[in-house]
Amino acid sequence: QMQLVESGGGLVQAGGSLRLSCAASGRTFSSYAMAWFRQAPGKEREFVAAISWSGGTTYYADSVKGRFKISRDNAKSTVYLQMNSLKPEDTAVYYCAAGNLRVGPDPNDYTWWGQGTQVTVSS
Repeated sequence: QMQLVESGGGLVQAGGSLRLSCAASGRTFSSYAMAWFRQAPGKEREFVAAISWSGGTTYYADSVKGRFKISRDNAKSTVYLQMNSLKPEDTAVYYCAAGNLRVGPDPNDYTWWGQGTQVTVSS
């Protein structure tokens, strides 16, 4: 039932910033934990960040901790990923995901996935 659409990706220079958005359908957005994953060419999908349904708990991959921030606006049914100090190794397709059980790095905890948005960081 939950449908997710990512936006905000693009091409940025190393050290720059981007803000990704994930718009969710439905009236039960606040019931879901949300997360961002990413997949670079030739790499497996990896966890980036997650946030609880209440917004009170966040969880970040070590590789992005201190640079990225996940947030959500339940009134707008939207989750965000603010990405600062971007590095070329951040280049990937970024996917938004929603789950109704846990908040964390395991993709199996997430039922609904967006189509992804491309982030490319040049050096």
